[in-house]
Amino acid sequence: MKTKSLLALLGSCWLVSIISVQGAGQVEDQQDGFISLFDGKTLEGWKAKEPKYWSVRDGVITGESTKEMPGTANQFLVWQGGDVADFELKLKFRVNGNNGNSGVQFRSVLRPDGLAVGYQADILYSGGYLGGVCDEMHNRKGPELLSANGKKTVIDAKGKRTATDLGTPAKMRPLGEWNDYRIIANGQTIILEINGVKSTELTDLEDGQYDLKGFLGLQLRAGEPMKVEFKDIYYKKL
Repeated sequence: MKTKSLLALLGSCWLVSIISVQGAGQVEDQQDGFISLFDGKTLEGWKAKEPKYWSVRDGVITGESTKEMPGTANQFLVWQGGDVADFELKLKFRVNGNNGNSGVQFRSVLRPDGLAVGYQADILYSGGYLGGVCDEMHNRKGPELLSANGKKTVIDAKGKRTATDLGTPAKMRPLGEWNDYRIIANGQTIILEINGVKSTELTDLEDGQYDLKGFLGLQLRAGEPMKVEFKDIYYKKL
């Protein structure tokens, strides 16, 4: 076979391997080991207790509440690919309304009423919650915000929290622009980044409280009418 033809064949095989389908709503990128959890067209591979709040519009996962369809409780769109444990997740988000209150739920469990219990990579327009780690529906002592934007926090076995400064806190881009979120969970350490800036680092050693695996989901917050959008969702096991 001629060299030029061989190179063309190898290039075709490489392309096919990159776009090979790995399951519902998943496409593997073999360049860096990430898989796409959203096909850009449907909610295949995702499920919500109240699906009326969730849709795909212009290639974007959209969660929305309105005056006619109010958000009376937190809503979660849950990935159906099984529990996540040690992983890295990258996605883009933007949010409008309800003070920009949303989040990415992970290593969590879903109650029968549809509410989540567990870690959340928080979203808010600004402040300590933006890019912080929350304990959604927590039952531990102390604030639900375990580690705030701009802080590195260690929670010891007895629940004592020690926080030190990371540096300049992360910021959201202007309203209407897309923001980048990166979530790394490895053992009992969680690192979050917003728009390329490390927003928080948490080491959670509290006996009976830290979570090592659970579901992955997207949150639409209860309260005032709002819209939250997600796209380019890429996941990799560690």
